[in-house]
Amino acid sequence: MSIRTRFAPSPTGYLHIGGVRTALFNWLLARGQGGQFILRIDDTDDSRNRAEAVKPIIDGFKWLGMTWDEGPADDAGGDSFGPHKPYFQGQRNGKYEAAAMKLMAEGKAYPDYTTPEQQDAARKQAELARKPYVHRGSNRDVSPEENLQQYQARKVPILLKVIPGQKVTFTDHVRGRIDVSTDTIRDPALLRAPDAKGICRALYSFATVVDEADFGITHVVRAEEHLTNTPTQILIFQALGATPPEFGHVPLIYRNGKKISKRDLPPLSPEEIGKLKACGWTEEEIKGRDDLNLATVAYYRELGYLPEALINYLIRLGWSLDGEQEIIPLDVAIKKFSLDRVTKAPGNFDMQKLFWVQGEYMKLLSTEEKLERCIPFLTKAKLIGDVLDAKTRAILTTIVDASGDRIKLFSDILAYAAPILKDDIEYDPKAREKAFKDANAKSLLAEFAEALKAAEPFDAATIDKVMHQFVADRGLKLNAIQLPTRVAVTGVGVGFGLSDTLAILGKERVLNRVAAALKL
Repeated sequence: MSIRTRFAPSPTGYLHIGGVRTALFNWLLARGQGGQFILRIDDTDDSRNRAEAVKPIIDGFKWLGMTWDEGPADDAGGDSFGPHKPYFQGQRNGKYEAAAMKLMAEGKAYPDYTTPEQQDAARKQAELARKPYVHRGSNRDVSPEENLQQYQARKVPILLKVIPGQKVTFTDHVRGRIDVSTDTIRDPALLRAPDAKGICRALYSFATVVDEADFGITHVVRAEEHLTNTPTQILIFQALGATPPEFGHVPLIYRNGKKISKRDLPPLSPEEIGKLKACGWTEEEIKGRDDLNLATVAYYRELGYLPEALINYLIRLGWSLDGEQEIIPLDVAIKKFSLDRVTKAPGNFDMQKLFWVQGEYMKLLSTEEKLERCIPFLTKAKLIGDVLDAKTRAILTTIVDASGDRIKLFSDILAYAAPILKDDIEYDPKAREKAFKDANAKSLLAEFAEALKAAEPFDAATIDKVMHQFVADRGLKLNAIQLPTRVAVTGVGVGFGLSDTLAILGKERVLNRVAAALKL
């Protein structure tokens, strides 16, 4: 039988970085063995679900290149494709109700009329006896026929009847053999009492099991926090007469010693907001995006990370090829991935390590590939128009080429292109002060401008010769003229090679900018 894995995010409005790592392991397992990867939207929590919240999830997977074989249509419009559709749990509640009623008719489930007060009393009694409270409902021993009649008369939560004195045993691909006594497992709720709309909605564990069985899921790879759900779910599989899938519970991801939680996202720091502003975002746009956070995929996409780099980093965050290799091409990961090399220890999300991986992948791109991926950032920052003419493309190609490995993120292009593309120079006060603190800097700049005026042709090689000859004639170091010139023509104190910068600007613009700077 073909291997079938799945990922089932809830529609919260963003794609969580930890969820992506879990989805990635499922995806690699399926792709490496010629199986299918299914995407299902777990929207059983009606109070937290938003239809528009599915789009960031779909967009995130599309950006990462993680295609799915069955699931929601990629336009996130609520449609599905595949033989088991729909793939939205909110559209499948009829299946869950039918499954629960079948279990009740077979005497494997029952309606629970226990009041909260009765549960509290039983819980206190267990505490006095120093025993764990394991809930058993009111109608466990009532016949199926009578339970069905009572339920039709007054609908309440439906519970699975757990048989005491037995063991649930399974082998987890990451955690090993696990044994749990059914004496410690409460009778789990399958369906809730009717809501305001009269719908008896399925609880997470029950809906999940019904879907796994219906979809033919063979392997479930998920976060270790779901490990406690597994014995209960196995009991539900057995009650339904279905074979449980194989499980693998992967470690959580931490950052600065704290679990990266999808329900407790810290606000963006001023530094992180500054990075987004540098990418052309306004304060209002940033505040309007609750999917922009260090723990979300969207944040890294908007900063200009490569999806390949993020995937590589997440693969290594809990799995290794040989314990040493850090850069693992995706085709190699697909071929070699196995659950037995997933670590038990939590992964530490290290921004510096991710940035390093990004830099390694950027080295593999050609100038043209870099430029194409930089263009959306230049457009958003309004440094170029929607249509790129040949002249501007040539200038940008030269900028990208001259910047070389300085462009680590695609948004970095803004720092190098803006001073050249903008007509108005914005002078960095600190750079200007440093460049002109020497009393002779202004006069030297004026003299150098005259030397540049005579430079022919006005290309990087000629400019470089003129500059070296200029400082040699005066017994100066290069920085004596490089920094004042750079600040005069770009407004900033850093950038790629000055000779390249001046050549890209052209003689007329360089001389005009120097003249304007000398007047300040």
